[in-house]
Amino acid sequence: MNKLPFKYFTKSLIVITVLVNIYSQNLSAQSKNPSPLHFPTPKNIDNMLFYVQRDPNTNTAIYAINYQENGKIDKSNPIKAYWIRYAEKGEKKDFSYIQRKFAYGIESKALNNEDFELQFVSYKKLPLTLKKIDSDQKYHVFISMNQKKIQVEKIFVRIEGGSFWLPNVKYAEVTGIETSSNKMITERMLLK
Repeated sequence: MNKLPFKYFTKSLIVITVLVNIYSQNLSAQSKNPSPLHFPTPKNIDNMLFYVQRDPNTNTAIYAINYQENGKIDKSNPIKAYWIRYAEKGEKKDFSYIQRKFAYGIESKALNNEDFELQFVSYKKLPLTLKKIDSDQKYHVFISMNQKKIQVEKIFVRIEGGSFWLPNVKYAEVTGIETSSNKMITERMLLK
């Protein structure tokens, strides 16, 4: 008679354990991407260096090499930046003047014949380097962050409220290849 309740107790305990495990895995996955949005990964973008995604929508800023007609980099303006407006059927659209000058635009300064220093117009404390690499003869963007040198593939900016002119930016996450280990990593930086 006592075996029947114990059997149900055991089954109930197993079910509860499984449910708690599934729930905790969901919380873990949410902590890796706290945004409620599902961000698409840009694919087949000519000369793309990296991209930026941020709340409050899935529109993605693309940063690509700006080549001249002769196939050489435009040294006065080495980066071409624009939107892929996933929220609007994936339409490609240039930044507006305000977006280019105050938010998502990039300023560049030539360091030598093949290297450039890059800075976002909205956050100059995050210098990037555009550099042509000998191994593949292609340009890549690098950042030094948390004592690591990273070849940048994407940047995610977490925004929680605020306004257009003063968004409440919580942090930025840079994902790319750590040059010393050649492994994919994500590093977070609090923005103040």
